[in-house]
Amino acid sequence: MSVDEAVDERAPSAPGPAARPDHRWLDRAAPVAYLLLSVFVLARLWADPNGRVLRHNIDDHGVFLFFVAHAERVVFHLDNPFFTHQLNAPDGVNMMANTSILALALPVAPVTHWLGAGVAVALLLTLGLFGTAWAWYHVLSRHLVRSRVAAAVGGLWCGFAPTMVSHANGHVNFVAQFVVPFIVWRVLRLREPGRALRNGLALAALIVLQIFINEEILLFTALALGVFVIGYALWDRAAARAVAKPFLAGLGVAAAASSAVLAYPLWLQFFGPGSYHGQPFPPDEYVTDLLSYGAFARQSVAGTEGVAKQLSVSATEDNSFFGVPVLIMLVVAMVLLWRSAAAKATALAGLVLALMGLGPSLQVAGRDTGIPLPFALISHVPIIDLVSVTRFTMVSATVAGLLLALAADRAGTLGRRRRVVFWVALAVALAPVAPKPLPAEPAAPPPAFLAEGLWRQYVPAGRSLVPVPLPEVTNGRDTMRWAGLTLLDVPVPRGYFMGPVAPPGDDTGSWAAPRRPTSDLLRRVLLTGQVPPVDDADRRAAAADLAFWNAGAVALVETPNRAALETTLTALLGRAPEPVGGVLLWRVP
Repeated sequence: MSVDEAVDERAPSAPGPAARPDHRWLDRAAPVAYLLLSVFVLARLWADPNGRVLRHNIDDHGVFLFFVAHAERVVFHLDNPFFTHQLNAPDGVNMMANTSILALALPVAPVTHWLGAGVAVALLLTLGLFGTAWAWYHVLSRHLVRSRVAAAVGGLWCGFAPTMVSHANGHVNFVAQFVVPFIVWRVLRLREPGRALRNGLALAALIVLQIFINEEILLFTALALGVFVIGYALWDRAAARAVAKPFLAGLGVAAAASSAVLAYPLWLQFFGPGSYHGQPFPPDEYVTDLLSYGAFARQSVAGTEGVAKQLSVSATEDNSFFGVPVLIMLVVAMVLLWRSAAAKATALAGLVLALMGLGPSLQVAGRDTGIPLPFALISHVPIIDLVSVTRFTMVSATVAGLLLALAADRAGTLGRRRRVVFWVALAVALAPVAPKPLPAEPAAPPPAFLAEGLWRQYVPAGRSLVPVPLPEVTNGRDTMRWAGLTLLDVPVPRGYFMGPVAPPGDDTGSWAAPRRPTSDLLRRVLLTGQVPPVDDADRRAAAADLAFWNAGAVALVETPNRAALETTLTALLGRAPEPVGGVLLWRVP
């Protein structure tokens, strides 16, 4: 079965493509290899999952500890899966408006409960890379290519491309793409006549599952499939007309069924308490640099930190970085596949998403050229305005893997000499982008006051604990991480999450809770080390903030500029602290 036959309703749909008998061993060997490679990439984190952090993304590592801890509370304490008051007390956090990975975190809740949130996150990152590679291998080998070796190459790239390894720096939601290949295949199956209900319901189930893993990836996949369908219809109009009716009927069933299931969660996400609109940054801030396609990512064996840093927004967003050899192989792939309408439509989808990933204007070598691009026309469209623009390029990376697999399959029809040249060239192209282990480093453990539950003697039931520094992005990394590691046992104010910046007047998305006078004051002291003059107005504001947070105690942990913070808190609260379990504690009447 060729890729064109796979999207042609006249081709048999029940049996998969015939594989070479001598290569069926890859059905067992490929997943083992993918799993070993996943462990290799995360090896430094596995050295101590609860005591180490991924160096390139400490903040997001902490936020996913929070997400798995929340899921543990859902399973073991019957908390609301869609909302929590354990972080950002008393307002809470809208978990549907955050990438709470419920479909992943709930199944591993026992791991979180008994082995710790750090182990759960490391496990999900490892299984995400492995599962994505294996899922693409499975779909490719069963439905799209004849050669198991070609499928193994496709799975290897789709699971371990530079963008995937980059996002393995803490982005559990982006490395867990193992549902996507099945969504793609089920969309292709919609063409089957007389099976609109069955195929539509199967697709709806996968859509619902992916919603609770990552909505951004689902959006990218839907856009890419839309472009693919349009491109295929343009290149093979007769085939498109023949399957249009069952395809649209099945798509309607999928849309209706998934909408019925998701109606309340999506309402809560976009209109419920803690919902927001837009991002805390303009759409042209995080875009893909054109030159990054020919460079190597910092986590590729041929990559260097200096070059990648110039061409990428961060170490977690090396979304292109194919390298020149792979770009050349993609050109070779299209030469081999040029007679295939499905391959050309696939390439078109990758190019369109790559163009969107470049943002509103073209950026080259870190400089905005001012050349306008089509994305400027849609950058403020609802839903589109919620994504990080450079991540559209992740789809292009997956498309590259599919084209390489299809070309490798087609290479089997070439003469022996050309076939050898193709495989040697492919090996040479892929070798420089092989992944390196992600850097991880030891992190400060929670003080005994938190780790041993000593807080229970000082914080009455129903009250919150105010840790200083307050948990926030960058400035409160340790306290944010400790909240997850201690499984959200005690409510804490503020935190690192997505919510409205200043409700109800301004519901623009923000990475922090709405500002409070005391949190602003303590942040300044933390950053500068300077003790400000404290007057009665500051004390009244602190009393009002502690009342708003329903605080039972304030705990100052080990942190830079601790002495300045202690002096400031003593002046604000009017009394000296007591040392308890590694913290300085002020009880709040």
